[in-house]
Amino acid sequence: MRIVLVTGKGGVGKTTVAAATALAAADRGYRTLVSSTDPAHSLADALAVKLGDRPTPVTGNLKGSQIDTQAELDRHWGAIRDQLMNVLHWGGVDGIEAEEFLVFPGMDELFALLDVNEHARSGEFDVLVVDCAPTAETLRLLSLPEVLSWYFDRVMPTERKIMKAARPILSRVTDLPMPDDSVFAAAQSVFEGVEQVKKLLSDPHTTSARLVMNPEKMVIDEARRTYTYLSLFGYGVDGVVINRVLPAQVSDPYFARWHDIQAGHLAAADEAFSDVPRLRLRLFDDEMVGVDRLRALGEELYGDTDPIADFEATSPFRTEEVGGKVIMEMNVPFAERDDLDVFRHGSELYIEVGPYRRSFVLPDSLHRRHVSKATLEAGVLRVEFGGPQEAR
Repeated sequence: MRIVLVTGKGGVGKTTVAAATALAAADRGYRTLVSSTDPAHSLADALAVKLGDRPTPVTGNLKGSQIDTQAELDRHWGAIRDQLMNVLHWGGVDGIEAEEFLVFPGMDELFALLDVNEHARSGEFDVLVVDCAPTAETLRLLSLPEVLSWYFDRVMPTERKIMKAARPILSRVTDLPMPDDSVFAAAQSVFEGVEQVKKLLSDPHTTSARLVMNPEKMVIDEARRTYTYLSLFGYGVDGVVINRVLPAQVSDPYFARWHDIQAGHLAAADEAFSDVPRLRLRLFDDEMVGVDRLRALGEELYGDTDPIADFEATSPFRTEEVGGKVIMEMNVPFAERDDLDVFRHGSELYIEVGPYRRSFVLPDSLHRRHVSKATLEAGVLRVEFGGPQEAR
């Protein structure tokens, strides 16, 4: 099973690249699903096929789907929604207002995760190509497993115990609807789904990201930051696609300056992403919409290269023991020293890069060791834990 996350800045053509990649994979015999987590839902427009929230046949070995937030809310959030509705009704909020309150920020991302997990484990597909939302939403999506796991591991069990003890008392002094065990069971089910997808996404042999960009300075700069943040959360990048490159045959004097500008940006992209395959896709003179045009685009993009088997990602995270010290290494390409912060709190190590933070629960063997040094060199963060004698 392979999962390919196609992401990039909004408007760079990632939906087109995702659809073309899925078609190329299906034409090679992979049972393929292309799924969109982008609320804009442009995947159906690109394929020129009506898509629902369940896999819909597109052509040959290819199926497609788009997340329906309301349908997923009913499916995964039923008991929790009913409890919240009861509370809102008790507080005097009814009808449409109550329904709107129950769709929280981040729910699209949560349901997208559960959808990915369900399809990946169904046994129905060999390849899942995910047309991700623009960069910020994608990073929020991919950080959710870490954040939710932290919450469910630490907070939910305590809340459940407190509520179980307080329910008999509160029921005597107020008629506020109290959550019963079915609500916590529903939350536990969501948690288990998140844990499963966390295992899928953290395995670089199963899941990789493919960055799409245009030969423009702002877009390349954002792609560099995205590469850094993906590495922070443990996602390997298996390649980059540079889209909308002016072809050489465009010789009109009007575009001469654009050729020079793009040449400089292409050289910068080749240097920045030299550790992964770089594919170029020309600016077409037609709208690449529909299966036939997308197939032609995919053939030009990948040629004889297998769009799945010939692209590999490696884990950005490693540990080793050297001379009695345990060293944790993490690739954080393009990160600057001022962007980084490393600190320990109890049994957890926190690493911050820019606006994003990730926590690592340390194994028992490191509980008695302290962080003796943290260094950043050539895009690699090294955190050293002193030997037991130092810890004492």
